[in-house]
Amino acid sequence: RAHPGAEHLISYHILTSGSCWAGVAGEEQVLLQPGDAIVFPHGSANLLSSTPSRAANSETIAATPARYPNSIKIGKGAGTKATFVCGFLGCDVRPYNPLLSALPTQLFVHGVAGDWLTEFPRQVVAESAETRPGSETMLTRMAELMFVEVVRRYVASLGTHQYGWLRGLGDSIVGPALRALHEQPTRRWSLQELAQTVGASRTVLVQRFSTLIGFPPMQYLTNWRLQLAADHLARGAGKVAVIAERVGYDSEAAFSRAFKRATGLSPSAWRTARLEGAGQSAGG
Repeated sequence: RAHPGAEHLISYHILTSGSCWAGVAGEEQVLLQPGDAIVFPHGSANLLSSTPSRAANSETIAATPARYPNSIKIGKGAGTKATFVCGFLGCDVRPYNPLLSALPTQLFVHGVAGDWLTEFPRQVVAESAETRPGSETMLTRMAELMFVEVVRRYVASLGTHQYGWLRGLGDSIVGPALRALHEQPTRRWSLQELAQTVGASRTVLVQRFSTLIGFPPMQYLTNWRLQLAADHLARGAGKVAVIAERVGYDSEAAFSRAFKRATGLSPSAWRTARLEGAGQSAGG
């Protein structure tokens, strides 16, 4: 099972030879050439085909192969062949994952296996084929670097008419506000203080922040604090009361109520589930 301790999976395919049409099932596809990558941030059902298509055919395979060198072969061998390096990245969605929520259903990047990532597919195959100590960590880090590069290229392509967390990072008002909240999440921020920090009125800050991010700054701060708390809990670090204080809450009770509203679990139950999942991943 891929990433048994992860709440959410991001799948990706990098074409190493041939050509292929790829995309979210039921939507328009894009043509992949060698070195191109397509990433599905939301784990959407996706389709790879030799000709443009919106629906899977009878050769669909739902099973997940084990780690390389195990592979899946589809088709009878006629026509042009295509080979891929495929993989997954695991992450949490709750309490709040601003990057994931800002990404579209698919990210297509031309030539991601070029420039400094030229060796990425070959290195992944070589590392996966061996059983050296630390290979799992190496594979994870390489996939993370590839994902970061894909997101960087996506951000560079965003127009001024688009909205979302990534667009907000580059905004002259929202960007500094996000950085201030991230740098000092435990500060007792008021809307007036944040507005003064970024050099804007409260009205302008709230309007621009809400338009780009989807909700006002103080709600974002609450969400971000809960995400930081979830990270602490996942590492098993400290008592719940200590973690509540670390992320800016005055009382454990208030923190626990907010955390359960966001995740459906108490902080203690969240920590237990994450640590058990991590143990299964390490032992599986």
